[in-house]
Amino acid sequence: MLAGQLALLVAAVFSGAALYINVAEQPARLQLDDRSLLAEWKPAYKHGLAMQAPLALAGFVLGMAAWWQSGRVGWAIGALLMVANWPVTFFAIMPTNTRLMATDPAAAGPESRALIERWGSLHAVRTAAGFAACAAFLWASLS
Repeated sequence: MLAGQLALLVAAVFSGAALYINVAEQPARLQLDDRSLLAEWKPAYKHGLAMQAPLALAGFVLGMAAWWQSGRVGWAIGALLMVANWPVTFFAIMPTNTRLMATDPAAAGPESRALIERWGSLHAVRTAAGFAACAAFLWASLS
């Protein structure tokens, strides 16, 4: 089933990108001074959002299409895990993002660093949801 395989592919791309942020980009940026840290985080976040938000939506739509076509609950579970990234972002991560975006890099300091560290932990929830969606999609494709 094409929709299901595409859903799995999209979830894998989403998860890989999210994992890269957690294991490579975030630790590297935390080595920077406070001002450079915030200056790097701002455009990186915008670019990541532009890539990951559509992937989460596409994974949801494709997973639901696969569920509708096959009736296998794993597709619906994976789809819901993919779209769960949107409310996680809006309700859990967005308050941190808003504060960081409102901070001028010249005013960066321990508080903005702590917020970026918190952001990294919150982002790990998105990564976990992506990998859980991959597992659900894989389970559905094998059943």
